[in-house]
Amino acid sequence: MTSGRDDEINVLSITLHGRLVGYLAGFHNGRNVLSFVDEYRQDTARPTFSLITHPHFPLADKLMAESWVRNQRLHPALSNLLPEGVLRELIAQGLKVHVDNEFEILSYLGLDLPGALIAETMEPEDVPASVLSVHGNAKAVKFKKVARGNKFSLAGVQMKFSMKEKDGRYNLTKGDELGDWIIKTPSTKHKDVPVNEYTAMTLASLIGVEVPEIKLVELDKLDDLPPINLPKEQFAFAIKRFDRNEVSRIHTEDFAQVLVKYPHEKYNTANYEHIARILYQYSGDGLMDAQQFARRLLANILLANGDAHLKNWSLIYPNQITPQLSPAYDIVTTSVYIDGEQQYALNLGGTKNWYEVSYDHFEYWAKKSDLPWRAIKPHLVEAMEKARSIWPDKLKALPMNEAHKKKLKQHWKNLDQGFQIK
Repeated sequence: MTSGRDDEINVLSITLHGRLVGYLAGFHNGRNVLSFVDEYRQDTARPTFSLITHPHFPLADKLMAESWVRNQRLHPALSNLLPEGVLRELIAQGLKVHVDNEFEILSYLGLDLPGALIAETMEPEDVPASVLSVHGNAKAVKFKKVARGNKFSLAGVQMKFSMKEKDGRYNLTKGDELGDWIIKTPSTKHKDVPVNEYTAMTLASLIGVEVPEIKLVELDKLDDLPPINLPKEQFAFAIKRFDRNEVSRIHTEDFAQVLVKYPHEKYNTANYEHIARILYQYSGDGLMDAQQFARRLLANILLANGDAHLKNWSLIYPNQITPQLSPAYDIVTTSVYIDGEQQYALNLGGTKNWYEVSYDHFEYWAKKSDLPWRAIKPHLVEAMEKARSIWPDKLKALPMNEAHKKKLKQHWKNLDQGFQIK
């Protein structure tokens, strides 16, 4: 922050599709306060900031009438927009702030966040008096200047960057330029992650999982990367951003945001029933999304992906108001990197074990989620038929590491008889 005085604040304007949503005030002592403006809060046709603020969501009016106050970390609706792990460390190092100083990190990344929210720094003279009065005797002050060209130096586990593609080359976005691809570089810890993810995502798409455009990109086609350590591998993994199109941003939020959970709670505070119920109740096409969700759950089990946690499921708002299930992302065969891994991320039908789960568990999950099993089971059966008929031959031609392919095929043999692929 700019000053040591606790009555001084920096202010960010929060906008969505050109509409002012509210103001985020950051105090020197780490207190963060998000206040919604009346014009947004009282408009029942407003673009949806989060499902919990949707006019049809219970208690939405009450939630928006009160300021959202947190210390150090931001409210989960904003906190989950920020990168985790090594990439956060990289940014915090460049900003010379603590990794938990989320207000500063948001102010730095605010012009190219996931989804359509924009968090923009405000000059003190532009902050409305009504905002200052909410905070008593608070005084708006200037943001400290940040050199956008800071040199980063950090050993990466796996890094991902928003990049702009032009003529087959990929550049880090700058200023108000929007990235159209997420690029994931190879990992210094795990071997051949980009080709693993490309293979898993391709296989998932072949059994009816909706995925964005994906490709493998040679590392020498990535420009302006910070000086991170990279292994001697040929490819990065590229996935088209589904929250961008040629002219605008498309709003999204992950299920940690929907369920108001912080990133560290993504494994242990919810289950797949919670997600299914929300999809079925609030999506613009609840049954279709529930069917797609079931298909993806099965794909994650078949592909030995143990990392399908809350942040790896998202809603997307194509018409700015009504949610639907976003395309799939982050499907990786994680079991090849974790010795003895036998569990997926969240509870499904009373189990987390790949080798225990059966159609009976899916039926129990559907009933607990208030889904009609008769409308869910055919999608699982069809996905299994496609996996058995297509995957064995297709896997041969895909670029996954051969040792990883062998482990994946062994995984198929160890599954419940109803899910085995031979």
